[in-house]
Amino acid sequence: MPNRLASANSLYLRKHAENPIDWWWWCDEALATARKQDKPIFLSVGYSSCHWCTVMEGEAFSDSAIADYLNAYFLPIKVDREERPDLDSIYMQAVQMMIGQGGWPLNVFLTPDDLVPFYGGTYFPIEPRYGRPGFLQVLQSIRHYYDTEKEKLAGIKAEILGKLQTSAQLQPISGLEPSLLEKGLEYNTGVVLAKAPGPSFPMMPYAEVALRSRRLSFESRYDAKAASIERGLDLALGGIFDHVGGGFHRYTVDPNWTVPHFEKMLYDNGQIMEYLANLWAAGVQEPAVARAIDYTATWLQREMTAPTGFFYAAQDADSFVNSAAVEPEEGAFYVWDYSELIAALTSEELAELAAAFTVSETGNFEGHNVLKRSQRGALSNSLEAILDKLFVIRYGASRAELAIFSPAIDNRQAKTIPWAGRIPAVTDTKLIVAWNSLMISGLVRAAAVFQRSDYWQQAVTAAQFILDQQWISDRFHRVNYDEKPSILAQSEDYALFIKALLDLHQVALMFAPMTSCDWLTQATRVQAEMDQHLWSQDLGGYFNTDAQTDLIVRERSYVDNATPAANGVAAANLVRLGLLTDDLAYLDRAEQTLNAFGSIMVRSPQACPSLFSALDWFQYPVLVRTSSELIAQLIPRYFPTTVFKLEPTVPSSAVGLVCRGLSCLEPASSLEHLLEQLYRSQGGQEQREELAGFMP
Repeated sequence: MPNRLASANSLYLRKHAENPIDWWWWCDEALATARKQDKPIFLSVGYSSCHWCTVMEGEAFSDSAIADYLNAYFLPIKVDREERPDLDSIYMQAVQMMIGQGGWPLNVFLTPDDLVPFYGGTYFPIEPRYGRPGFLQVLQSIRHYYDTEKEKLAGIKAEILGKLQTSAQLQPISGLEPSLLEKGLEYNTGVVLAKAPGPSFPMMPYAEVALRSRRLSFESRYDAKAASIERGLDLALGGIFDHVGGGFHRYTVDPNWTVPHFEKMLYDNGQIMEYLANLWAAGVQEPAVARAIDYTATWLQREMTAPTGFFYAAQDADSFVNSAAVEPEEGAFYVWDYSELIAALTSEELAELAAAFTVSETGNFEGHNVLKRSQRGALSNSLEAILDKLFVIRYGASRAELAIFSPAIDNRQAKTIPWAGRIPAVTDTKLIVAWNSLMISGLVRAAAVFQRSDYWQQAVTAAQFILDQQWISDRFHRVNYDEKPSILAQSEDYALFIKALLDLHQVALMFAPMTSCDWLTQATRVQAEMDQHLWSQDLGGYFNTDAQTDLIVRERSYVDNATPAANGVAAANLVRLGLLTDDLAYLDRAEQTLNAFGSIMVRSPQACPSLFSALDWFQYPVLVRTSSELIAQLIPRYFPTTVFKLEPTVPSSAVGLVCRGLSCLEPASSLEHLLEQLYRSQGGQEQREELAGFMP
């Protein structure tokens, strides 16, 4: 009999509806029940496309003995981290304090009276293995400890809560040293270049810092230009990119960017698209980069776009090999058996594929082949035709025939629909504002760099949906299920959507006839709402959420993870708004935000690359006032701390005006003159190289 999660909106929660565990979702009733019954809360946090979450659901959470014990002695609560990143952040930090690492599924035990964690971990196997105890053994030990060691329990809780509060109440500093920017850029570029065994993650906030560092002339241990190019090529050539269908997987399990963890997350794809477009704009015009961007945009339109225009959240790593399979297998939709390639291709085609990609009889992933490119450059027409054949095997139709590929929204649908090709991975079809915003920014940047109105229209349609649908009673909401907004927006939703609106405003100067929306006015409106509800008057910076009684601390996000931290993005937005509106209050608030996290920037610069991107904006803010014709030439290039404003009254003897912060230079008499001013104003080191690409 299904448990109460069967009625949840969240795909992740519904995946646990058939468990014998009496799951609750996070709500006041669940918390009150735990207090009334004096049961420690077992809080399990994950997300729909998480592989090890799926494994634990099929093992420990489906075991009747574990369920009986858990139901009798704990109050079990399931949380979708994509709905409640605020809860996930607090308890992930606590688990990292306890065991030195984190990850998903996140499993943590809380005392019911105050919701303070006292023990936690990630994946627990059903039986002891991988050096981890069996889950029933863990539960029995935890309950015994809860009942018999009250004094020790109180001490552990006090220590953990104290550390969480100290982290959340970071005190502002009075000012940032000018040299701090160089230190932060250097440290974070070093993170991109670091070589270590184990998985390779895109880490786009760090790559973005390396890319912006290359224009500045300061002594550094690291080559920012080499770092930014290497990261771009690893992404565009590596197995992390789906060379057949488009889109980027979440990470690779090896240090050589070969074998991915196969889930595809919208947030990764948006950031990578923006980064690769900026890399191209900065002069790295590698054909593989352009192909990766175009195939990702096509994948997005084909598989990840709702009929109403917003973007879906994610695709699972696992899929069924056939409709009779009991459990899905990791990567089944994406990998290639050598025998399958022999049957589908001629010997000449197979040889050509093997010369350009990692293909072998033994494979590189559990006997299968993941395609990774062996060299840079454009793929030949014959190679593209070979990849088209593989596309047909996977999808059951050619690219031309398959403009839209409707997703499977759960495992039942995946196994019962008569697919023409392979059974696809399940797609989580909810809208998440923050992730849509990252994708909008990526599309907008690619539209500008490659002069692609189709990318632009994809971005505009998604942004307009959010503007039209995500407000209830004048409050912004984070997710949308079946055209119904839900859950108040958090700081990352505000910050990233404001950034997307500002990006749209800038590129609309190129594509203005295609939209009538005043993107800047919308950005200022959303910023005002963020200021009203999330600004910290005492400490500066933005809280993650409204004040809520179910949070043991009220955090302000400043550490970058797979996505950029809200306060770094917000500070950069404030600088851009100040330049575009001439309202100095925005610049004051940007400075307060940076000072609020100044101590962490000094002490742990590698934790917060987005704050250093914002500091770069703050130290090198540039506004260019010029004509629409010149803006159309300038925006496709890479000027990381510059905004553009249409100036209808440029003097006849000038082509534009470059303003650095609160002062303007003499009117530029020519394009070359304006470019020299622009590069100099943003600290430009490579202006001669870039000018060569501009001038006829």
